[in-house]
Amino acid sequence: MATLYIEKLAGSAQAERMGIDLFLTDEHIELLKGIMTWKKVKAGVSLFMEGEEAGQLYYIRSGRVKLRKSTEDGKELMLTIQRRGDLIGEFGGLGGEEYNYTAETADACEIGVFQGKELEGLLSRHGDLAVQFVKWFALKQRIMESRFRDLLLYGKTGALASTLIRAVNTCGIKNEDGILLNIKLNHTELGEMIGATRESVNRMLTSLKEQGTIEMKEGKINILQLGDLRLMCCCPEQGHCSNEICRL
Repeated sequence: MATLYIEKLAGSAQAERMGIDLFLTDEHIELLKGIMTWKKVKAGVSLFMEGEEAGQLYYIRSGRVKLRKSTEDGKELMLTIQRRGDLIGEFGGLGGEEYNYTAETADACEIGVFQGKELEGLLSRHGDLAVQFVKWFALKQRIMESRFRDLLLYGKTGALASTLIRAVNTCGIKNEDGILLNIKLNHTELGEMIGATRESVNRMLTSLKEQGTIEMKEGKINILQLGDLRLMCCCPEQGHCSNEICRL
């Protein structure tokens, strides 16, 4: 896992590139935005559902979007929480694709919407943009593989520790006691992220609080002993993956 990225309170954090923007030049970003239609979406709205015919893609200018996938027995697994700069949807170039997951806004979002065919045309005309797009797509694959690796290798407790570390890298803010996760994650959401029940997450968090590893501050998790979490999921102090991979 990665060394820590702590979100800054200063306005400069908003100017920092995230998601697919990390791979694109200003010219590339303007090309993409040129094919988008912008809209504002309230919290709790489904952008698309798993199994629906895929056609549109969605670029997040602001806000957060939860991606969920259903299992055969009816349970739901939260794949990730996408943020500013992330691009979501299906783009395989084969035609007739279906969305493989459900996307739902976690809070009010501003979204850029465009058709997959428009992106295909854009990439065919701009080879340098296509190369960067492939690199971004590979990064998304590595993020998902690393999350499933932690879940399979270290069990539910290790997966929870890994998820909290990823949350630190994504939205952690240093304070006098430790690192505050600047996002409210309830027990159900954490359970969906690691394939555990709400009750199991409650027991694991209670144990972490009793050990002095975490505490709660106004409904948010404050990490007191990051090293304890690293030990639980065999995360070295100097990790082997980048900050872009070790994220929610």
